[in-house]
Amino acid sequence: MSLLTRSKRSSGNIKMIKNKLMLLKINKFFKRNKISIPEIQKYLKKKEFSINKKSKKNSELNNLGSVSRTFLFSLVIIFAFIAIPPVIDFAEKKTLISKSFENDSKTKLKELLEKPESNLDDGLEKKFLFDDIFALDNTPVDTVRLSAATIQELFKSTNYNLDDVRKNKLVKPVSLTLLPEEIIKIENSTKRKNLFIQIILPLIIKENNYIRLDRKKLFSILNKNKNSKIEKRWLESKFKQYGVMNKDVSTLKIRMDEIPVSMAIAQAAKETGWGTSRFAQEGNALFGQWTWSGEGIKPAGADDDSTHKVMKFKILQASVKAYQRNLNTHSSYKEFRGARAELRDKKKELDSLILSNYLDRYAETGKQYVIILQKIIKQNQLTDFDDAKLLPSSIELESLI
Repeated sequence: MSLLTRSKRSSGNIKMIKNKLMLLKINKFFKRNKISIPEIQKYLKKKEFSINKKSKKNSELNNLGSVSRTFLFSLVIIFAFIAIPPVIDFAEKKTLISKSFENDSKTKLKELLEKPESNLDDGLEKKFLFDDIFALDNTPVDTVRLSAATIQELFKSTNYNLDDVRKNKLVKPVSLTLLPEEIIKIENSTKRKNLFIQIILPLIIKENNYIRLDRKKLFSILNKNKNSKIEKRWLESKFKQYGVMNKDVSTLKIRMDEIPVSMAIAQAAKETGWGTSRFAQEGNALFGQWTWSGEGIKPAGADDDSTHKVMKFKILQASVKAYQRNLNTHSSYKEFRGARAELRDKKKELDSLILSNYLDRYAETGKQYVIILQKIIKQNQLTDFDDAKLLPSSIELESLI
C-alpha cells in the first residue's frame, strides 16, 4: 500500500471522527434543553427555514465521498449557519414560558387606588389581629412607676432633651412602662408637655422601626422568584397580623406602613390631656381606643346601657402598638391608608398635616377633631420629630432605668 493511499485513509478517518463528535455535541444540546427534532423542524418551518434531507447538493456531493459523510457534513453546515440562532431563541422562549411566577410587587399601588371597582384594602380578619399585642402586654416586665422628678433626673443624666432632638434628630432609647402620677401636678404647661413627649417619643419611633423593618423584608420577599419556607411562614404571619383576607399582597403593602410621629404624639396628647387623664394613668391608654370585649375602663360619663370601654394595657408600649394596628387595619381609616399609599407612590414624606385630614372618624367630633390635631401639631412644632432616629440601646442606659 502506498504512502499516499495511507494518508488519504487517515485523513478520511479523522474527518469521520470529527463529524461524529459534532453529532454527539448536537444531540447533547437537544437533550439538555429537552428539545425534540420534530419541535425544531416545526419551529424552523415557522421561521421560513426548511431542512430537506434530500437535496440536490446531496447528489453532487456523493461524488466526493460516502453518503454518511456527505449527510453529516451537510447537517453541520446547515445547523451552524441557519439553525443555531433560531433554536437558541426557541429554547429561551420555551424556558421563559415555563416560568409562571408573576411578581405582585411590580403592581403600582397608584393604579389600583384609582380603580373604583378595586377591592384593595377591603375586608378584615380579626381573629389574630391583636395576638402579638396581647403577647407583648403579657410579657413579664418590671412595671415600676417612677416619679416625675426621677424621670426628669434620668433624662438629664442621659442628656436627653427635646432641644437636642430637634437639632440632631437623635432620641435616647428610654422605654418607660408607666406614666408618672405627678405629671398632672406640673403647673408649667411647657414642662408638662415636654415630659410627656420625652416619654412617648421613643416608644412611637420604636414601633415605627419594627414596621419599617417588616416593610423592607416584605419587599425583599416579593422581589424574589422563589421564597424559602421560612419566608413563606413569615408572610403568612403578617397576613394574620394585619387581618388581610385572601392573602392579598397589595393590601398588606397598604396596611404595613408607619404612622407619622408628629400625628401620633398629637393624638396621644389630645386623648390623654398630655398624660393626665384617668385612662392614661390607670390603664396606660394613650389613644383612647374603645373595646366591647375584654379588659377596659368604663368612661365616667357613659350611659348605663353603654357596653363600650376604653382599652387598658399593662405597659405603654402595648398601647402604642395597638394604636398603630388600629389605624393600619380598621375600615374607618381606609382613606387615611390610601392617602398614605399615594404619598409613598409619589416618593414623598409622610406629612401629618395632610394625613390627619383623614382622621375625622377617630372621634365623634369629626372635622373638629382634625382641626384640633393640626393645631396641636403646629403649635408644638411636632413635625420636628418626624425624621428623628432612635439611638441603639446600651447596657449603661438600661442600668440607669
